[in-house]
This record gives sequence, structure tokens and C-alpha cells, in this order.
Amino acid sequence: MSRFVGVLGSDTNDHEHERRMERFFFTAGSIMAFLAVGLGAFGAHALRDRLSPEMLGIFEVGVRYHMYHALGLLAVAWATSRWPESNLNAAGWAFIVGIIIFSGSLYVLSITGIRWFGAITPLGGLAFLLGWAILVWSVAR
Repeated sequence: MSRFVGVLGSDTNDHEHERRMERFFFTAGSIMAFLAVGLGAFGAHALRDRLSPEMLGIFEVGVRYHMYHALGLLAVAWATSRWPESNLNAAGWAFIVGIIIFSGSLYVLSITGIRWFGAITPLGGLAFLLGWAILVWSVAR
């Protein structure tokens, strides 16, 4: 039956979609890691004398979690290739959203000093937690 389904195209389309998502998350993880390294260098060199130690520390936390979850995106891409029947896309998207909200809010907070950006940071943290939970659940089942 699976040969017949493959001839009709649904297996092939599913496989192509899985490969596209694997490539997408690997590319996204690579770009996010590149950005984390660049932002880390920017913080260490350009912001060192412009930010207070507290604000520089906040910026560095953003970079650290940015890199952790860039690596998480690479893990999602790998897991997608290893367990293609699992729906890992949600984990990858949660990591992307988490990087944008968690790290992004910390970058803006540290550079501008606008404290309310710190109030949205936990939403990004929840996205990170959700991504890891989805990753575990998808692979373990």
C-alpha cells in the first residue's frame, strides 16, 4: 500500500515537506547562531563602555539564551531528519518566537533602559520551555 500511496504523491509530498522543514530549521538555527555571535561581539566591544554593568549583564543574558536556542533549532532540524513522523515544527517555531521575544526584549531593555520590555521577557521564556517540552514529547512518543 505504501508504494501505491507514494505513486499517488501523498508520501512524497509529506517527505518533501519534512525535508523543507528540516532545512528551514537548520538554516534558521545557523542564522540565529551567527546573529548571537555578532551581537555578543557587539556587546563586548561597542557596548562595554556605553552601558552600565547591570545593563551589559542583561544584554549578555539575551545573547546567551539566543545562542542556546539557536543550537536548539539545530537540534530540531536533526530530530526532524531522525524522526520524520514526529511533528517537531512547533518546537522550532517556539524557539524562534522565544529568541525574538526573550532575547529581543533584553536587547532593547539593555540598550534603551525602557524597563517595561522586561515585562514581556517571561513570555519568551515560556516559548523556550514550550519548545523543549514539544521536542521531548514529540521524540519520546
